[in-house]
Amino acid sequence: MQDFPHHYAVSAASHSGSNVEISSPGLPTLASAGPAQFGGPGDQWSPETLFVAAIADCFILSFKAIARISKMDWISLSCDAVGELNRIDRVTKFTGYKLRVLLEVPEGTGEEKAMRLLEKAERTCLITNSLITRPRLDAEVKEVVQAA
Repeated sequence: MQDFPHHYAVSAASHSGSNVEISSPGLPTLASAGPAQFGGPGDQWSPETLFVAAIADCFILSFKAIARISKMDWISLSCDAVGELNRIDRVTKFTGYKLRVLLEVPEGTGEEKAMRLLEKAERTCLITNSLITRPRLDAEVKEVVQAA
C-alpha cells in the first residue's frame, strides 16, 4: 500500500445537450446523465447512482480484505444498496442508506463469525466513514453445502 495521503483524479466533461463523460487515467470512460427523478433520461449512470454504487462496492472490497486477513473462507457476497435522497431545510442531500447483504459461506464456517466480519466491513469501509449518515446494515449469512 502507498503512503497517505492518496489522491484520486477524475475528469468530467460535457457538450450542451449530451451526456457527461467521466474519465480517470487508465480507466474506461463512463457516460453519466441526470436520473429520471431530476428530469434526466434515467438510462445512464448518474452522480446519485454512482454515489450509492461506491458504498456497495466499498463494502464488498472491505469485507474481502477482512475475510482474507481473518482467514475465513466464503463463497459469494452480494450487496444491494439503496440511498434515500431528501430535502431537509431547503438542502437536497442523502439522508440514509440501506445495505441488504447476502453472504454465502461453506458449511461449518459459523454464522456468528461471518456476521462479525460483515459488521466490521461496514464499520471500516472508507466511503461510509466519509459520510455524515451511517448506512443501516441488513445482513444474512447462508451456509452452503458444497459438493465434494
